[in-house]
Amino acid sequence: MSDKLKIGITVGDINGIGLEVIIKSLVDQRMCDFFTPVVYGNTKVASFHRKAIGVNDFSFNVINDAEQAHSKRANMINCWQEDVKISLGEENEIGGKYAFLSLEKAVEDLKAGKIDALVTAPINKHNIQQEGFQFPGHTEYLQAKVEADDVLMFMVCDELRIGVVTGHIPLHEVAANITEEAILKKLALMNDSLKKDFWIEKPKIAVLGLNPHAGDHGIIGTEDDQIIRPTVEKANEQGIFCFGPYPADGFFAKGAYEKFDAVLAMYHDQGLIPFKHIAKGAGVNFTAGLPIVRTSPDHGTGYDIAGKNLASESSFVEAIFSALHIVKRRREQTELLKNPLAFRKLSKDRD
Repeated sequence: MSDKLKIGITVGDINGIGLEVIIKSLVDQRMCDFFTPVVYGNTKVASFHRKAIGVNDFSFNVINDAEQAHSKRANMINCWQEDVKISLGEENEIGGKYAFLSLEKAVEDLKAGKIDALVTAPINKHNIQQEGFQFPGHTEYLQAKVEADDVLMFMVCDELRIGVVTGHIPLHEVAANITEEAILKKLALMNDSLKKDFWIEKPKIAVLGLNPHAGDHGIIGTEDDQIIRPTVEKANEQGIFCFGPYPADGFFAKGAYEKFDAVLAMYHDQGLIPFKHIAKGAGVNFTAGLPIVRTSPDHGTGYDIAGKNLASESSFVEAIFSALHIVKRRREQTELLKNPLAFRKLSKDRD
């Protein structure tokens, strides 16, 4: 089974539900038939969470390096040695400090090729701020670490794929960031990802409007008619098959998203509120546009239910398998395109 992919997993905020959903995801030994898990954390912290949720028949195989991972076990690399005080459900500096140590080591191994993809458990965007991490979230941190020009927060589930033009910025800054350049960049990233990562040959993309009723012909804002609509037309001229802008409320209420391969929303909540409602706890956050593959569950730290054995692992399991599928599709596509047939123009005189 040495050809199995190694999936790196970060523990997120140790006072949240990250380790609970990780343990619940990996306790089924059959998961190791599909991939080799490498969790970046600490065995003592993991044991605390395991006991808190009453899982007695599970343990991690401790390794010092991802290359030592046992293909039939859930492996863990101890990213710190000191004892840590865990305060379940509490937002504090400790949770942020060790979430970053886990992430930092995992990304180091991902860039070095020691793991094939990364699945991140939820962090708290406030308490993780420290030297080395001064970003709004995972997406921006990973973009900086791999020096990607641009990225797309791409929420995916069986029923819907939705990306956003503006991500983790205050609402009052959204309109100023809705520009032709920004929309075109996100459409290009989405179109490319749908082809490369999801194997959709000619993606059909819906673009949402910014204002209520998509501006209602300029009565409720001019951005839709003056920026978004012309940009959609320009994107089509560049070979991106897209339509819009659509008023967001009616678009989701009528189920119009079912007619498209993906949807581009203008801002975070416009896209994520309907997505999380439709995904019903089985959605995945995928960072498109990176040379590496990273996914995460579509939920947060869950402080309110931490340690109560109430967290569902559904989204985390989906995140793992989404990462697996995307890595395999990328590699297969690379292999298929490695030696393409030579193009020869046929003669009109052929028989």
